[in-house]
Amino acid sequence: MKNASPWRIGFDIGGTFTDLVLLNDISGEALRHKTLTTPEDPSEGAYTGLTQLTEMAGLKASDIHTITHGTTLAINALLERRGAKTALVVTRGFRDVLVLGREYRYDIYDLNGAPAQPLIPRSQAYEINERVTASGEIITPLDAAEVVRLAADLRAKGYEAVAVLCMHAYAWPDHENQIEAILTAELPGVSISVSHKVSREIREYDRGVLTAMNAFVQPKARRYMARLENKLRAGGFTCEWLVMGSNGGLMAPQVAADYPTRIIESGPAGGIVATAAFARANHEHQVLAFDMGGTTAKACVVRDGEPSITTDYEVGRADRLLKGSGLPVKLPVVDMIEIGAGGGSIARVDSLGLLEIGPESASAWPGPACYGRGGEQPTVTDANLVLGLLDPDAFLGGRMQLDVAAARQAIRRIAHPLGLSIEDAAWGIHEVANSKMSEALRTHSVEKNVSPSQMMMLAFGGAGPSHAWSLAKQLSVKRVCFPNGAGVYSAFGLLTAPPSADFVRSDRCRLLAGIDIARINALFAEGFDEAFTTLAAANVDPASATQQKLAGVRYIGQGSELTVTLPPAFLQEGDTAALVDAFEAAHLARFGRILSGQGVEVVNWRGRVQTTPPKLNTTDKLQQPEADAREKTLQVYLGREQGYRPCRVIPRSLLVSGESVHGPALLQEKECAIYIGPGATAKLDEQGNILMELN
Repeated sequence: MKNASPWRIGFDIGGTFTDLVLLNDISGEALRHKTLTTPEDPSEGAYTGLTQLTEMAGLKASDIHTITHGTTLAINALLERRGAKTALVVTRGFRDVLVLGREYRYDIYDLNGAPAQPLIPRSQAYEINERVTASGEIITPLDAAEVVRLAADLRAKGYEAVAVLCMHAYAWPDHENQIEAILTAELPGVSISVSHKVSREIREYDRGVLTAMNAFVQPKARRYMARLENKLRAGGFTCEWLVMGSNGGLMAPQVAADYPTRIIESGPAGGIVATAAFARANHEHQVLAFDMGGTTAKACVVRDGEPSITTDYEVGRADRLLKGSGLPVKLPVVDMIEIGAGGGSIARVDSLGLLEIGPESASAWPGPACYGRGGEQPTVTDANLVLGLLDPDAFLGGRMQLDVAAARQAIRRIAHPLGLSIEDAAWGIHEVANSKMSEALRTHSVEKNVSPSQMMMLAFGGAGPSHAWSLAKQLSVKRVCFPNGAGVYSAFGLLTAPPSADFVRSDRCRLLAGIDIARINALFAEGFDEAFTTLAAANVDPASATQQKLAGVRYIGQGSELTVTLPPAFLQEGDTAALVDAFEAAHLARFGRILSGQGVEVVNWRGRVQTTPPKLNTTDKLQQPEADAREKTLQVYLGREQGYRPCRVIPRSLLVSGESVHGPALLQEKECAIYIGPGATAKLDEQGNILMELN
């Protein structure tokens, strides 16, 4: 019997901090908490935070009825190349599929440009005799004895995982199923990932990369999910728990463990889902979500209350701003841009004497120098502290005292070789970080055919509110909103997301009169059965779910597709003209032109099953002032010309709804510090959000 308690928890494990939000669905009461991540075992820090949060609320573990979780485990393993020793088994003749890639330059003018290195090197790829055509004809039958011999070789070489990629297995998976059965029997304890279960999509390279990723991360994901499960049950948390997927929906932990490619952007997706909920509630047409944490900064354009979803996502880009320079993730992912600029990003002087920020991070251990945990490298957080953008006595609600002297000593490492004062070096670090982020945000906005100046910015994350004013100035953004609980907003977003599941079926089909709509409907029926099976692991009632049908459509001769929603007339009557019109409308919006008279075809049929998002009764608006809350004054550094100036530091609980606060001012929350710069004005609205307007 499901727990009838109204309490739910969302927690998001980041590179530096783990953010947690406890929410009462009946009263709307919310309690927020932040604790340092434990990189060696993220489940340890997460469990510590969960127990601390329930104790702060005066609750028992058994009082929680649902836990939702976002994690950076998969993306970190891929970016750091710290996964299992993985073998790639392919159809004979395709050993080099991951090495050859797509055979084009992502920057045609850079003769030295190198693409992202394959996750599995050629030396770990093995060929096997088998071949099935795209129409299903078996040209070379699979030899089971050969697979057994290969298994013995892989066992002798100590592989922990195997990725299997057979030609045309997206449509004809029988050989992959046979290989999986043999390898599972012959290699107990070794993780086996077969391509058609990871993705039923054409293009051997894209499907191979995704299968390699899945195999590479799967052992780590399974161990992590099992550890967290054991900790929760041993600690008395008897409730159901779910994991945020890259598509902005929730899934069962077992699904996340078996298919970690579906949680590559698990953590960041939570903040984007929360931004979408904010946009819908406040009738904001276009919102630029900006999330800056301890390790990275992320941005996403949210239109009409819906985040952009892409199937052309990339990780580990060789050039962070150039599409095609990373490894493709051909799964539905919340479309965001991510760069290595967070509070813990390390500053350095390069060989040309220029100041650089990141992507290396001080992480949670040892952390920035000001944390007093042994860190010595200068970070963005150290610079912000020296500049007066952080109150050393109020970090994490006063639970962590920041060491200003240690921060200054770390910044001296940058100041000395550049011939700058400590304050000017700190200012430089802050501004270079802002420039990197503004360049990325501008690029992302242009790709979405919108200008940042036309949007409201929603700024959140532990470091985002400290940088939003400077970013807004650079991007000509006029309005910035800091949502209630901005420092842990991604964790809050986990509580707004519904369980969901996606599928894809590749079946090329020209859009001509007389199309076999019955065959297409059969493909969708098979896909929806798969999706509902996935959701069953999350105890979803099929009657509560909605179905969405989409198609990847292109002009004949094009190399990529646009995903469009299938018109009812096409599904019911086979009206191909209706689907062509929908595609050309999307093509015109994306590229500014259509190719009249050119043939159109569908490459992929896609579907999504999603339940109704939970209703949030967030009456947690204006809290009573805390007994010890006092306004104070700090000195904030505004650059070499202006130097230090007095800055009001106002605890959030002392803000009065509708009353204007003029910058420079620091609005202090327990989880973050909101900087209102000179010339800006901030007001608290009735929902507890802070709206900053820039002149």
